[in-house]
Amino acid sequence: MASGQQKAQQNLEAFEVWQATQTNDDFKQIIFKGQLNRGEIAKAIGCGKSALTQNPALKEALKSLEDRLRDKGVLPPLTKSAKKDTDKPKEYDNTRNRQLLDAKRVSTLEAENIELKAKVKELEGKLERFGELNETLSEMGFMPR
Repeated sequence: MASGQQKAQQNLEAFEVWQATQTNDDFKQIIFKGQLNRGEIAKAIGCGKSALTQNPALKEALKSLEDRLRDKGVLPPLTKSAKKDTDKPKEYDNTRNRQLLDAKRVSTLEAENIELKAKVKELEGKLERFGELNETLSEMGFMPR
């Protein structure tokens, strides 16, 4: 069983062999959201996607490959905000899940509210009709006991 460092080195070597065997057209086939598809690269070199982010040497090799491909015009150029935020981790929003649940609950309640308003309108119509009928019967003297 290989140690973590040995596995990291093997993954880096596999990546270097893989990138050397690829053409620009091959790279174009695996572009996803302006960068190379990490899942496809991981499959090709036989490692997990996490190795591409957790192995510093592999991460740097992938970044330099993407930079070279951008210089050649294979990959689209980075936007200003992407350049600025390349190494910053995304901020975790602990309220996001609650917001999604609240939005779902609000839409359910709004639908229920619309249904109940329609039901109230229907029942008010029936009440008005039966009120008139009751009034007519009492005027005629046919009041039920």
